[in-house]
Amino acid sequence: MGKYLRIIYVVAICLAIGYLSSLVTQSSITTWYPTIEKPIFNPPNWVFAPVWTLLFIMMGVSGGIIWNKLESNKTAVKKALFFFTAQLLLNALWSYLFFGLNNILLALIEIILLWLIIYETYILFKQLDKTAGRLLIPYLAWVGFATILTGSIYFLNL
Repeated sequence: MGKYLRIIYVVAICLAIGYLSSLVTQSSITTWYPTIEKPIFNPPNWVFAPVWTLLFIMMGVSGGIIWNKLESNKTAVKKALFFFTAQLLLNALWSYLFFGLNNILLALIEIILLWLIIYETYILFKQLDKTAGRLLIPYLAWVGFATILTGSIYFLNL
């Protein structure tokens, strides 16, 4: 498989995970989510789809770049892609916990773990390719913001 095809493949997987997560989110956006208290810094709902789309694309490009390094450093790349896959699955799980189960506490605990796994992914990617690492910085920042937002929503709705 060519190097560009690998990148396209990983971008497509990331976007598919994002799309599947959005299916869980959509049902609660008009029913449960409007009924809970949110902090003043909560972005409007329309912000999330374009931000996540861009982040999933950047994440996919980053993952594809790392996959392309498999032949030169098999052990490190496999470890990095393991963490990449773990954070992608945890990303989808957050939507299910928060919007599917309406369980803000579990979502808060899970997003802290997600941030830590993204950070480890960033460290591993940065060691293999600086560009791949840099592509994860906006994602790390956004999930950091989402962690603060989730924690605020939890405490406002105790």
